[in-house]
Amino acid sequence: MTKKIAIVTGANRGIGEATAFELCQNGMTVILASRTDAGEFEKTLKEEGFDAKYIPLDLEDLSSIKNFFEEFKKSYENLDVLVNNAAVMLDDYSDSIFDLDYSVLYKTFDINLRGQIEMIKNAAPLMKDGGQIINLSSGAGQLSDMQSGFPAYRISKTALNAVTRIFHTELKDKGIKVNSVCPGWVKTRMGGESAPRTTEQGAATSVWLALKNPGYSGEFMRDKDLIKDGW
Repeated sequence: MTKKIAIVTGANRGIGEATAFELCQNGMTVILASRTDAGEFEKTLKEEGFDAKYIPLDLEDLSSIKNFFEEFKKSYENLDVLVNNAAVMLDDYSDSIFDLDYSVLYKTFDINLRGQIEMIKNAAPLMKDGGQIINLSSGAGQLSDMQSGFPAYRISKTALNAVTRIFHTELKDKGIKVNSVCPGWVKTRMGGESAPRTTEQGAATSVWLALKNPGYSGEFMRDKDLIKDGW
């Protein structure tokens, strides 16, 4: 039986690393995509008998995304899962939208939105019926619970949720599923030491969607269920 193939962005640490590890444990070939060198993680996975490959990726650089997929297609013809995990939070909880630094907003959008769109545009043609595109969003971008603080990050995640819905509409006839996932507040470099969740808990819904293919598409999810307050 041919192994399923997954791309996980930001796979060098945090939720991305936990996601990649779980998918490898469950028999997938996992492409580790990250701007920071994930060669050591690739080596560790291979030493444990898993099938993993590191390909450099900088979501802020469109040529890097192009080069990533050119390198990917040298070894693989199809793709089963894309986990759009990589993101940045460049502003702070104390920041007011009245003081929004547009250079921060544009850089955040380049990585958290434009980069994700380009990944999907390149990945979707490689997918067949049953393909999974999983966008790591955040409760910070949830309109029904929108608050102040880190405005650039919030706006980028709200926009990513819109992107999820648009791609869902355009890809549903091909059987490709597209969902947004909120991992919760996770103990990562972004989430900080006070966060109550482990990276494994943060990765759980993405891993579940990738492995179980439960049929959801165009949804916003947390803890393997629909977010009750919606988008």
